[in-house]
Amino acid sequence: MRIAAIVPCHNEEAAVGQVVRDLRAAVPGMDIYVYDNRSTDRTVEVALQAGAIVRREEVKGKGNVVRRAFADIEADVYLLIDGDDTYDASAAPRMIETLLSGPYDHVLGVRKQTTESAYRPGHSAGNKMFNKLVTKVFGTPVTDMLSGYRIFSRRFVKSFPAVSREFEIETELTVHSMSLRVPQTEFEVDFKDRPEGSESKLNTYRDGYKILSLIFQLIRHERPLAFHGLLGLIVAVIALLLSIPLLVEYAETGLVPRFPTAFLAASMVVIAVLIVTIGFILDGITRSRRESARLVYLGYSAPARTSVTAGGRTQVLPTPQAAHAHEHLSADSDREPARR
Repeated sequence: MRIAAIVPCHNEEAAVGQVVRDLRAAVPGMDIYVYDNRSTDRTVEVALQAGAIVRREEVKGKGNVVRRAFADIEADVYLLIDGDDTYDASAAPRMIETLLSGPYDHVLGVRKQTTESAYRPGHSAGNKMFNKLVTKVFGTPVTDMLSGYRIFSRRFVKSFPAVSREFEIETELTVHSMSLRVPQTEFEVDFKDRPEGSESKLNTYRDGYKILSLIFQLIRHERPLAFHGLLGLIVAVIALLLSIPLLVEYAETGLVPRFPTAFLAASMVVIAVLIVTIGFILDGITRSRRESARLVYLGYSAPARTSVTAGGRTQVLPTPQAAHAHEHLSADSDREPARR
């Protein structure tokens, strides 16, 4: 089985060496790719000394790194972890086993604070708010949508479009898994402070705004009927509020003295109908796009446990349920010559 770890890094000289060593100790034989994203310190040198495969992505942003890595790396299981040494790398074998035993396509590492200062001020509250918003809108519970520690199957990675450019990539990964309704689960992992000399690249307000903006964009793209239906309803309510005084006056006098207001209200009703109609059209397009994405996803097999060579042939040993079915199939094949 080919397992690849992807470690995005920007100026992580103080932490990346330890991350690589911990990953190698946790999962021997795993390919560890450190993607240097325009670092100006010794990140590349330290990663090479620790035994990582170093690649470079010149376009700045974690989303660009993930997009490049998902396209370039060929593996059966992918591990994504930040290079700041805040996540417990020793949890990797259990997370990979969880993915394979499902089999799942996405295992989310839910952060459990081991130190009081692991979360920066405001980050915990913002994360909880985003979790509640995404859970409410997309209908799938999520505990830590901004976690940078995840395990993926090959079919998840190769069907993921990766549009985001920076730290909002975690939101896109979460919403993609919800939208495609892939088998997924959560796994609690320890989360600690950065090592001394390492600094966070997150900007609380700037990146928080980008994440919130991406959530609304994803709502518009993934739930177009709900988005445009709500927008159309708001416009229709405003039109109704404008027309109520006119209707009352018309009922009393038979006259419409404020014709511009009446024209505005009528126009807004037409606009509201058009907005809802656009929502229906986009909902049909979204359905077709999801079906196409699903077909791409189904073009790859489910995560398998390992490969062995027997009798000159390489066979895949899948999950226990599939292996049980394979045993029955093999037994039937063995009995076939006797029936002949």
